[in-house]
Amino acid sequence: MAKQSQVKSKRKLLNPIFHLQTEEDDDSQLTKGMIKIVRRTGQLNLSGRSLATVPNRMFTMYETEIENELDLSKPSDEPWWTFSPLIYLDLSSNVLKKLPSAIKMFEDLTVFNLQDNCLMELPIEVGNLTKLTKLNLCRNKLTILPKELYKLTELKQLFIAHNNLEVLTDDLGDLIMLEQLDLSYNNLTNLPPGLGFLARLVEVNVSYNKLTELPPEITGLRVLTKLDVTNNNLKMLPNFCEMRKLQLLHAQHNDIEELPDFTGCEGLQQLHMGNNFIEMIDKDFCENMTHLKILDLKDNKIDNLPDEIAMCQNLIRLDLTNNALEVLPSTLSLLPHLQNLQVEGNKLKQIRSDIIKGGTSRILKHLREKFDMENNSPELHIIKENYPSLNIYTFPDRYIMSHCRSLSLGMQELNAIPQRVFEDAKTAEVTVVDLCKNKFTSIPEGLQLITSQLTELNLSSNLLKAIPEFIADCVKLQFLDVSKNLLTELPNSLCNLKWMREIVIANNRFGKIPECIYEMEGLEILNASDNQISDIHVNGLMKLKKLAVLQLANNSINHVPPELGNLKQLRCLELTGNSFRQPRYAILEQGTESILAYLRDRIPQ
Repeated sequence: MAKQSQVKSKRKLLNPIFHLQTEEDDDSQLTKGMIKIVRRTGQLNLSGRSLATVPNRMFTMYETEIENELDLSKPSDEPWWTFSPLIYLDLSSNVLKKLPSAIKMFEDLTVFNLQDNCLMELPIEVGNLTKLTKLNLCRNKLTILPKELYKLTELKQLFIAHNNLEVLTDDLGDLIMLEQLDLSYNNLTNLPPGLGFLARLVEVNVSYNKLTELPPEITGLRVLTKLDVTNNNLKMLPNFCEMRKLQLLHAQHNDIEELPDFTGCEGLQQLHMGNNFIEMIDKDFCENMTHLKILDLKDNKIDNLPDEIAMCQNLIRLDLTNNALEVLPSTLSLLPHLQNLQVEGNKLKQIRSDIIKGGTSRILKHLREKFDMENNSPELHIIKENYPSLNIYTFPDRYIMSHCRSLSLGMQELNAIPQRVFEDAKTAEVTVVDLCKNKFTSIPEGLQLITSQLTELNLSSNLLKAIPEFIADCVKLQFLDVSKNLLTELPNSLCNLKWMREIVIANNRFGKIPECIYEMEGLEILNASDNQISDIHVNGLMKLKKLAVLQLANNSINHVPPELGNLKQLRCLELTGNSFRQPRYAILEQGTESILAYLRDRIPQ
C-alpha cells in the first residue's frame, strides 16, 4: 500500500495540468532556431505554448550581442545586416495576463494576434504600433480599451469579441481605415456615433451585447455588406435606405416590432429577422426585396402575408415557422427559385396538415392549383389562345418592371414571349432577365431590344441547343446562367463580354470549356460541372487572373495537369466525380489549398 501511495504522489507532482510556467520556462519557448527564423522572415508564432508572460528574449533577439550566440557567421545563415523587422506576431492561446510596455519597440508590426488569453487591460504603449493592419483581441477579459489604441489609424481589421467591454468612446471614429469590426459577445449597451464615420467598414458584428438602439449614424456606412446585431435588446432598426451595398443582415433574437425601410437596398440577399415581435409584412417591403434570396421571419407574430410576396422573385428560402398565419397567398407558387418554404407552427386553415408535412414542393403544388382556379377568367382564355400555359400574371407591366428593374418569368412553362413585353422592358430600363425553368428551345428574339442594358441573364432549365450571336451584344452582362440545357458550344463572339463575373454552364453536353470563356478577363466564378469535359486547359485558365471559383465536378477528366496548382488565386476548386487517379480522394477532401499545393509539388523542375 505504501508503494502505491508513493507512485500516486509522484504522478501528482509530474502532472502538468494547471501548472503555470515560470519566466525561465517562458523564455525557453523562444529557441535559437526560432530567433534565426524571425530575423530572416520577420514572423514569430508562439501560439499555444502555455505562456504566462511574454518571453524576455523576444525583446533582445534583434540586439547585436546575440549574434555570437546564434553563430550567424556560418555561410548557411543570413548575414546579420539583412535581418527583417518583426511584422507578424502570434501570442494567441496562452495564459497571458499582461502585455509588457516594451512591446512598443516592435513598431513595424502589421499583424498582432492576442486571441484566447487572460488580458484584463492593454498598455498605453500599444499606441506605438502605428503600422498595425490587423489586431485580434478576442477571448480575453478586457473591460476597457486605452484611448491610445485609437491612434492605430492603419488598422483594417479589429476583433474584440468575447470580452467584457461595457463602453466604447467616440474615438472609435479615428480608425478611418477600418474594414472589419467584431465587437460580439461583450456587455455594450450603446455604440458611439463615431462608428458612422468609418466609411470603409465592410463587416460589422455587434451580436450578443445589450444594445437597446443603433446610432442613426450607422446608416452612413455606405459600403457595408454585412451587419450582425443578433441577440440584443433592439426594439427598432434604422432605415437602411442609403446602405446600397448591404448584402446580409442578421437581427434575430431582439424585440423588433416592425420591418425597417429597405428602399434602395438593391444588393440585399439575406435578411434574418427571426425571434422578434414583427406583426406585418407590407406591400412596400415586397416591392423593395426583388433581389432577396433568403428571408427568415420565424418566431414572430405575422398574421398576414400579402399577395405581393410574389414580387420577391429571387427567393430561395422563406421561413415563416411559428407565426400567426391562417392563410398562405396562392401567389407564393409564382416564386420560380423557391426551394425551401417553412410554415410549421402556424394556424393554417385552408391547407391540410398532410400537405404541409409533404414539404415545399407539395405545398407549392397545392398553391399553384389554387392560383389557377382563382384566375380562371375569360381574359385569361384569350391570352392562352396565343400563349398556351400562361396565366394572367405571367407578363408584368412596365410599371412593375421599372420599380424592380427586372423581368422575371421563371417557372411558367413558357415557349414564347410577346414582343410587347420586351418593348415594355426596354422602357422600364430592365437590367435583369430571368427565364429559368421554362420550355424554350430558342431564346426569344425580342431579347435583342434590351441587350445593351442587361447585367444578369438566367436561361437555366430550358431546352436550348444553341445560344444566339446577339447575346454578345450584352456588353454590360456580369452574370450568365445557361445550366441544365442541351448545349455543346457557345458562340466565339461571347469573348467580348469583358464585364462577366460569373458564368454557369453546368449540366449541359460540353466536351471542353468554350474558348470564348478564356477571354472574359474579369471572370471570378466558372461552374462547368456535370458535362463531358475531358481536358483542363491550364494556359486558358491562366488568362483569368481574377478566377476564384472553378467547378469541374462530374466530368470525364482523366488527368489533372500539375500546372493547375499555379492558380493560387483560387478559393474553391471542385474536381470530384472525375476519372483521374491523382490527386486521390483523400487529397480532394482536404480542400482547395491542399489540392493546389499537391499539384505544385508535382510540377517538373
